Amino acid sequence: MIEELKELARYKDLIRQLVIRDLKVRYKNSVLGFFWSLANPLIQVATIWLVVKYILRLEMPNYSAYLLVGYLPWVYFQMALLDSSQVVLTHRDLLKKVYFPREVLPISVVLANLVHFLLALVILFAYLMFYRLFLHGAPIMMSALWLPALILLETLLITGITFFVSCLNVFYQDTKYLLSALLSVMFYLTPVMYVAELVYVRIPEAHRRLLYHIYLANPLNMLTDAYRKTLLPPFTAQAMRGMKISSLPLDYAMLGVAALVCLLVAVVGYKFFNSRKWVFAEHI
Repeated sequence: MIEELKELARYKDLIRQLVIRDLKVRYKNSVLGFFWSLANPLIQVATIWLVVKYILRLEMPNYSAYLLVGYLPWVYFQMALLDSSQVVLTHRDLLKKVYFPREVLPISVVLANLVHFLLALVILFAYLMFYRLFLHGAPIMMSALWLPALILLETLLITGITFFVSCLNVFYQDTKYLLSALLSVMFYLTPVMYVAELVYVRIPEAHRRLLYHIYLANPLNMLTDAYRKTLLPPFTAQAMRGMKISSLPLDYAMLGVAALVCLLVAVVGYKFFNSRKWVFAEHI
């Protein structure tokens, strides 16, 4: 594995070119460019905000900020996986003609989507600074310094899964359809449109701590919760039927577990991809 990583490092220029190509193709002949990639999440966030606030009646101060902080990492996760499902097949001609480490392809997809995510975070921080500084007179919290670590962990998780997805879709092209269906389900199981505390209060008290830790053992759930707790202040909210919920402190032990899982997924996914990558040309 060490030798494979060294070889991958020698092809960093190819990775950069593939990322730049992806960004150029995505925004080709587009007047607004990147802002089209941001427009869809903003429309989705606005729709969810209206439904949750005025139909489900969740009374939560600045719910739009909590929703946006949870939704942007989800979009990064979702789009990187969907793009990776086709990346090997898209470059089938290149695979048959040129030698290069095949793992360059899913990595370039992850990095291209990371660029989109980072650009979206710039808009998010502008919004948070306006909300905190001008409306509440409070600075951005020091816990925001955790943000690069959270982005790194999510990127490791996404990279590991894209290795599995991009490889499996070469042999079983139903993979992309199954992935799309699973992502639709995962959206509702991940605390994106709701906060994790709402799950906590719904669990029977006798088993609450254990089941909540099992829920957070999903690294995407833990990371989504961590993004909110590092960027946004504690909250008190009122849900349906008068149920009151309050912020829980960030669970650093479970964040450590999530970090280990993210690293493990990245390593296992890399090994899985490399064990099959040289037979791709025979199946495309």
